[in-house]
Amino acid sequence: MTKDDPLQPQTPRQDFLTARQLAAILQVSESTVRRLALAKRIPSMRLAPRILRFSLESVRRALEENARPRSRRNEEDGNTRNDSQLSFSDLLPKI
Repeated sequence: MTKDDPLQPQTPRQDFLTARQLAAILQVSESTVRRLALAKRIPSMRLAPRILRFSLESVRRALEENARPRSRRNEEDGNTRNDSQLSFSDLLPKI
C-alpha cells in the first residue's frame, strides 16, 4: 500500500479498551468502571446497549483533570488535616 492509499487511515490507529481491561489497569472492579462511565466521570463510547469502549489516554486526562488532592479540598472547607490517598495517576502506567 502506498502513502496516498485511500484505504489506509490518515491518522494513527487508536486502541480502545473494554471495561474489564480498563478495570484491570485502574485496579478497580468492572462495575466501578461502568458506574464512572454512566456518571460521565470518564469518557466512553457506547457501541451497543451493553458494549462500552474506553480510550486509555482520554480516561487518563479526565481523571487527572477531575483529581484534586484531598488536603486541598479540606483547606477549602477550612479543615487543614491531611488525609491524602492514592490518586488514579498513581495507579495508571505512564505512557
